[in-house]
Amino acid sequence: MKIAPSRRPGNGSARSLDARLDETVGLARAINLDVVGGEIVRLSRPVPSTLIGSGSVDTLGAKIEEDKVGLVVVDGALSPVQQRNLERRWKAKVIDRTGLILEIFGARARTHEGRLQVELAALTYQRSRLVRSWTHLERQRGGFGFLGGPGESQLEIDRRLIGERIGKIRRELEDVKRTRALHREARKRVPFPVVALVGYTNAGKSTLFNRLTRASVVAEDLLFATLDPTMRRLELPSGRTVILSDTVGFISDLPTHLVAAFRATLEEVTEADIVVHVRDAHHPDSAAQRADVLAVLTDLGLGQLVEDGLIEVLNKIDLLDDEARAGLLNQTQRNEEIVALSAATGEGCDGLLALIAGRLDSTARAVRVEVPLSDGKTLAWLYERGAVVGRRDDAEAAHLSVRLSEADLGRLRHRQRVH
Repeated sequence: MKIAPSRRPGNGSARSLDARLDETVGLARAINLDVVGGEIVRLSRPVPSTLIGSGSVDTLGAKIEEDKVGLVVVDGALSPVQQRNLERRWKAKVIDRTGLILEIFGARARTHEGRLQVELAALTYQRSRLVRSWTHLERQRGGFGFLGGPGESQLEIDRRLIGERIGKIRRELEDVKRTRALHREARKRVPFPVVALVGYTNAGKSTLFNRLTRASVVAEDLLFATLDPTMRRLELPSGRTVILSDTVGFISDLPTHLVAAFRATLEEVTEADIVVHVRDAHHPDSAAQRADVLAVLTDLGLGQLVEDGLIEVLNKIDLLDDEARAGLLNQTQRNEEIVALSAATGEGCDGLLALIAGRLDSTARAVRVEVPLSDGKTLAWLYERGAVVGRRDDAEAAHLSVRLSEADLGRLRHRQRVH
């Protein structure tokens, strides 16, 4: 059973209560939970002991007993005391929004780094709680398993041991972070700019990623279908090659534990030359989802990126009726930084590729470069990556005037001194 208190979300977004309830039902179903009911509970102010009032607790308790509900999800933040009291009153396992999202991430993480990040977030979240709260899904789908199974007396786990494990994971993630930094440095020596896809979960990022790169990344109508980042080469119509990166989806009220844990993964976004924000144009709360994504990016220290402007993709236009579709296409014609498309059908994708190419070219500036004639690789690189507007050769070197993007200028500095 899913319960959504009717207070405004912590981020202040104008999200409808019905849409919020539908979203959390989708989160529960994302890990194959059988949702038997959902309720919106009116809440003027939180009750310290149970979050919701005693009347609502009793009414819901009767439904929970009648339907033989074993797990209740409260779409909000529960204190350890509130969680324990609700479990006693309802005689069922109770988790909050953070616990549910952690379960999803635990089930979806595939890479070593992803599993470390989820474990760090879960341990940080659980340190002040009853450790047994992770056993509730073990019987239903195997669970993530990093805090042991139901056969283990988890209540006896010492907080000091959890703290030691947190310290070890953080050290391992620091190693991962250094490895990522080395990989980024290596990519700077490769003549390919990076384009990162960001967006609300289930906005269609992976479908778009697959459409553009002809890859086979998991793309389902499912919240958090993608967790671990994926990168592929993409050739633009101009012949220019870029690296396209598909990242984890964002969500409203993203738990702070997860924001901190996944900061290393999202550093790929900070290093991108272009960031493409993919939105679900068909979703009734598309505007609120946009605000949530921009807020998370700002929280991650990417406020300047938001201010500079992202390429905005309005996806799923194939699901719109004729009137809404016409209005959306008219909007994109008035704004050169917005493109409407359908990742499912491919309509409009050429417009996105052209916009990416144009954004790369628009940041170019002219520089003078001296390249030894023997360095044919750098000369070929300059002709491929930039627009050579002038060239004069002498016995030893080629003197070129070339227009390059700021990103490519950084890459060139690894090859040749720029004059």
